[in-house]
Amino acid sequence: MTVQTFVPGQVEINMTEAARKQAQRELERAAAGGIRLDLDESGCSGYMYELEFVDQPAAGDKHFDVDGVALYVPEKWLVMLNGLEIDYVKEGVNSLFKFRNPNATGECGCGESFTVEDMDEV
Repeated sequence: MTVQTFVPGQVEINMTEAARKQAQRELERAAAGGIRLDLDESGCSGYMYELEFVDQPAAGDKHFDVDGVALYVPEKWLVMLNGLEIDYVKEGVNSLFKFRNPNATGECGCGESFTVEDMDEV
């Protein structure tokens, strides 16, 4: 087992250019000030990503400015989301935000949820 030190001030979350452009379009359409990225403890593997268009962060959220997109993340999930990349992709006739999480140790077959092991800090 590898021991990693988690430093809250050094959390990094990134968006691809495609994700940033789509986020800006959706924020404008929703007349919202930012995106809240949350995790829900559900799904077949344990955790699911949830995006919500909001005007302001909730209590306990950390604010990230990702190339002009305001992203709010609950502090309790920072250790699990550190290094996350958000992309916007087309798969067949569908377009969706795709999450690449270096901390995920497994995903369910449909790709809707993920597992993280050895996260004692959470």
